[in-house]
Amino acid sequence: MNEYHATLCGSPEWAEHIQVNILPALVAGLDLGERMLEIGPGPGAATDWLRAKVRGLVALEVDAEAAEALSKRLAGTNVEIVSGDAAALEYTDESFDSVACFTMLHHVPTVSLQNRLLAESLRVLRPGGVLIGADSLASDDLHHFHADDTYNPVEVSSFLPRLQTIGFEKITLVVDGMMSFIAHKPGGHG
Repeated sequence: MNEYHATLCGSPEWAEHIQVNILPALVAGLDLGERMLEIGPGPGAATDWLRAKVRGLVALEVDAEAAEALSKRLAGTNVEIVSGDAAALEYTDESFDSVACFTMLHHVPTVSLQNRLLAESLRVLRPGGVLIGADSLASDDLHHFHADDTYNPVEVSSFLPRLQTIGFEKITLVVDGMMSFIAHKPGGHG
């Protein structure tokens, strides 16, 4: 991640944007359950908000340095920070009530790996569990902002069928300045 990008994503302004403008509207009326997996927390802008909504939160970060920094910052809380690959989760089937990923899908280098991450999310969700997330919309400005970074924006028009093909149901996709989504694993009650 380039220095400007890292600085912005770790800023209090970015955390406030995620926590005030995105998360409350996205999770309104949702039952996140007791145990959540957050994929790609980076500096933890969403993590700080999400951890108050569940009993236990596992934050999986591919960047070992970012995982270590977040682990130190959240030591003694209900958050367990793990360094690992979300496209090859080491958790058993049906381990989590909810999975979250915020502004990180565009850092996954290929559509195939994005799909694998989404399929792994489905696998570790309990029946009726929910995947929530948001990601930036493709733009020239964001392409330049991600100079020297992995930048593979999600194609909005293909995202709904991708989620359906992977096996999610009851999908809500909202495009309004960015893309946000809610998708459920079949089963459960309700």
